[in-house]
Amino acid sequence: MSRSNNNSVWISGTGFTLFGYDQGVMSSLLTGNQFEASFPEVIVETSHPDHATLQSFTIAIYEVGCLFGALSNLWVGDKLGRRRTIVLGGSIMIVGAILQTTAFSFAHLIFARIVTGYGNGLITSTVPAYHAELSPSAKRGRMIMMEGTLIVVGVTIAYLVDLALFFVNWSSAQWRVPIALQLAFEIIMVTCIGFLPESPRWLVKRGRNAEAMAVISAMEDKPLSDPEVQRTYYGIREAVAVEASSQSSLRELTTGGPSQNFRRTVIAVVFMMMQQLTGINLVTFYATIVFQRLGLSEVNARITSAANGAEYVLASIAAYYIIDYVGRRQLMLIGAIGQSIVMLLLAILGYINNTPAQIVSVVLLFGFNTFFAFGWLGLAWLYCAEIAGLRTRAPTNALSTASNWTFNFVVVMVVGPAFNTISWRTYLIFAALNAIIVPVVYFFFPETGGRSLEDLDVVFALAYMTGEDPVKVSLRKDVPLAGSREADEILGVSTGVQYHSSGKHPTPSSSPGKAGTRAA
Repeated sequence: MSRSNNNSVWISGTGFTLFGYDQGVMSSLLTGNQFEASFPEVIVETSHPDHATLQSFTIAIYEVGCLFGALSNLWVGDKLGRRRTIVLGGSIMIVGAILQTTAFSFAHLIFARIVTGYGNGLITSTVPAYHAELSPSAKRGRMIMMEGTLIVVGVTIAYLVDLALFFVNWSSAQWRVPIALQLAFEIIMVTCIGFLPESPRWLVKRGRNAEAMAVISAMEDKPLSDPEVQRTYYGIREAVAVEASSQSSLRELTTGGPSQNFRRTVIAVVFMMMQQLTGINLVTFYATIVFQRLGLSEVNARITSAANGAEYVLASIAAYYIIDYVGRRQLMLIGAIGQSIVMLLLAILGYINNTPAQIVSVVLLFGFNTFFAFGWLGLAWLYCAEIAGLRTRAPTNALSTASNWTFNFVVVMVVGPAFNTISWRTYLIFAALNAIIVPVVYFFFPETGGRSLEDLDVVFALAYMTGEDPVKVSLRKDVPLAGSREADEILGVSTGVQYHSSGKHPTPSSSPGKAGTRAA
């Protein structure tokens, strides 16, 4: 892996460490004595049963900010480019973190969490596409799966910081310091992102072809004259030229035809919805509370949460090494089946509700994280970035990320009150939802592994031209590679764009502007 690829993972990936940290940090703070003293609205007791909803709202309102940030990317993502959008999101998060740290009222805290979430929404709807566009197809899976690992690293750091500060029970530093520490991740990301290259696909769209070729050469770690570098470059040029042959607008997200934009957008949006409906945030956001419900003391619940986070990291690292050797679909199916079984067992043990059952339940929660890390953690961000076409990638990622945050909000808001009212039956709901996910993935989600982003345009165009199911076409081994003569013919037939007989680069019937000129 080239140095530029490594740098892009660790610097822009800091945004996902930050994402994980923000998810995990409130888990233990909610039940800390100093946080409760500052914000009595979150104390859940028999005299104030409605406080369970306010407790959930304190966590979930962050997701509302993230939702609006992700939706903003529909308009700013392609205008600013990937790097500047990440800088904008990080800068907004810095403001939000300062506001959270200095909060002295419940309303102040809620407003600050919305601001912080808005910045995070911009980041999480940009970074996966940025990584996908900077990664060669052979390494793309592992590079973006690393985002999943960085999320759980952030979660684990948050659990450990909360545990360490839990004993500072005489000062509001018990909760202010953990919240303030996110500033370190934000400052690193904003100050270092300028050292990374811009996406070559975005550069080609802007007519900056020489820069795009240089970035591809660096990302492949090969000279400009290398055939693989040339093929990747011309594949991007062809995709841009085809897309530039018609006027771009958000309405394209609803179009069918050879690009199958509507199908691809719906797949991405549904995928992110399903990721949240697995029930992962029952564990992530409520880890300490769940472990206390299983009979652990305040300290032991926090120690177990930290251990749970550490195991989560190890599972995500294992997924990193297998993603490019096992199909995306197989991992999704294995994860959903395992998660459904774990949730069913948790419900049974919750019904039994004795000490041995509680011990086994703690172990099963570790198992749930393992299945999720393999099939749904980093893979969700990878798959949504892969499935979208270049022309609609930024808005598709914005919508899919908005879907993630919408259902994140729904799940977090529901789980707290649900445990207070239906107790162990909450697990049955998630067991059923995971079971439903299995046939949805099997019948409707194409395989994206082992193909370049431009190859997937060929897959959907070929499926449209032949009338086949895109899922079946994606599993075929004889689909032509983007940039080849056969792929040019498929794209030419299905889009009406004419190509040079050399198969090297397109000559659209209507000029694509600078994107269609030969690189300097």
